[in-house]
Amino acid sequence: MATLNRTGWGLIEHRRWEDIATMILGAAILVSPMFGETTGNTTMVAVTAIVGAAIVILGGLEQIFLRRWEEFLLLLGGVWMMSSPFVLDYAGTLRNWHIALGAAVAVLALLEIWQDRNRDLEA
Repeated sequence: MATLNRTGWGLIEHRRWEDIATMILGAAILVSPMFGETTGNTTMVAVTAIVGAAIVILGGLEQIFLRRWEEFLLLLGGVWMMSSPFVLDYAGTLRNWHIALGAAVAVLALLEIWQDRNRDLEA
């Protein structure tokens, strides 16, 4: 389990709530095209679904096996979600949601990388 210490909500150690929050953010990314204007942009819908599903899966894996590569892939997924509106050229509220959700995933991934900086994790 990723939970090293079940006392408190401190940010010094890796906590289970961070992985659950990551999974919730991934699910929000996964369903976000349903609530925005996606007419004719099937590439954006497919890429968003793949990245959202990957974030959910990685968040679940972190609860079982805590590995550093999972955190780096989450960071990459968050950065991609922030940049995808510009790369795939779409605008509107969906752009804002993807930037915000991607930033939240990236911040959580950076927090987890920082928390585990002194742990002996398998790469």
